[in-house]
Amino acid sequence: MEIYLVRHTETICEKGICYGQSDVNIAEPFDAVFNKIISQLPAEAVIFSSPLKRCVLLAKHIQKNINVISYNEDDRLKEMNFGDWELKNWNEIPPEELNPWMEDFVNIKVSNGESFIELHERVVAFLQDKIQNINQPIVIVAHAGIIRSILCHYSSLPLKDAFENKVDFGEVIRIEL
Repeated sequence: MEIYLVRHTETICEKGICYGQSDVNIAEPFDAVFNKIISQLPAEAVIFSSPLKRCVLLAKHIQKNINVISYNEDDRLKEMNFGDWELKNWNEIPPEELNPWMEDFVNIKVSNGESFIELHERVVAFLQDKIQNINQPIVIVAHAGIIRSILCHYSSLPLKDAFENKVDFGEVIRIEL
């Protein structure tokens, strides 16, 4: 089985803003980047997308440009919920909150948000629920945290090492299962 993990393109947020599950828009123009992404995808696929607009815009563009067997948006593909940190500059988050999380982001939950293990559990539930019996190529349009979680799951990389997987805006990562 081929899975194409596609990260959304750059957002309108300034650098340094924590935007997790906030529904922010993508930066324009994006047509050239979208077309570059399309060129790396199979001609036919099942598409799954985060329901956040920065992913849906790209997923809908993909849907118009390849033969889509089915298209589904799934809440479990949303980026990490950063709770009280949403739309704050990382530098404005009090060190007494940020530092413990930075030391153990896998297990420490953001205030009114979630931990990386909670994100990972919903991603694994999605994978088990949605893609196990699909025989066609799969395109998943999502966020860096989701893609890192999927890569950890399929490579058995410990979650604490998830950031070893570099995931750029608009990047397409192909995995074969």
